[in-house]
Amino acid sequence: MIPIKTESAWRGTADCRACGIREEMLFADLHDEDFDLIHTPIDDLEYAPGQPLARAGDTATSLFAVRSGMVKLVRNTLDGRQRIVRVLRSGDVIGLEALLGPVYESDAIALTSVKVCRLPLQVIQRLDRETPRLHQRLLERWHSSLKEADDWLADLNFGNARQRLAGLILKMRSPHDPDISTLFSREDMGAMLDLKLETVSRTLNAFAREGLIESMDKIGRVYRIVDAARLASPKD
Repeated sequence: MIPIKTESAWRGTADCRACGIREEMLFADLHDEDFDLIHTPIDDLEYAPGQPLARAGDTATSLFAVRSGMVKLVRNTLDGRQRIVRVLRSGDVIGLEALLGPVYESDAIALTSVKVCRLPLQVIQRLDRETPRLHQRLLERWHSSLKEADDWLADLNFGNARQRLAGLILKMRSPHDPDISTLFSREDMGAMLDLKLETVSRTLNAFAREGLIESMDKIGRVYRIVDAARLASPKD
């Protein structure tokens, strides 16, 4: 059972208008008359770390707009391994493929505690037909998703372990404080970078010893970037 806050299980269109981070979300450009087209409840949901929001192959009935936290998109390789192909954060949309196909293409699993707005597909399809403002926003989201996928491939899947891990640390910097980078479990980082867990741990420890990063918590998930220039060009 997915935990849903009782007081916010249905925020409805009025709360979409007043959303505190509306400028980051899919409905940012909608006008009041556009919200009048929404007749299906939009759920405000919370997921605990490790909970799935969607599974690859499941019938796609909704999109999910991430309000806070991080979600990993996971695919299985031909040899049975799991690879994390992207990490989504606040403002990103899960399930855009539902607009063109009947099923989700990746597992979407919460990496941290996550808050999302679940947007029924029929709501998105109607707004896409009847208001150019959402259509433009959807095109921007498609472009952003494609660019992010290209960036992940270019930045995180080439080079040695130090280069890959350095690229991940820099990519996961906070948009509000570029000196802070929030990571996740060593196992997840290994699945993302195609590295062994031991290699990830050893490389992170090396970066810390060399003064490139500094751990900000006991479990090694949040780091302060001490020397971004050296981290961007890590030695072999």
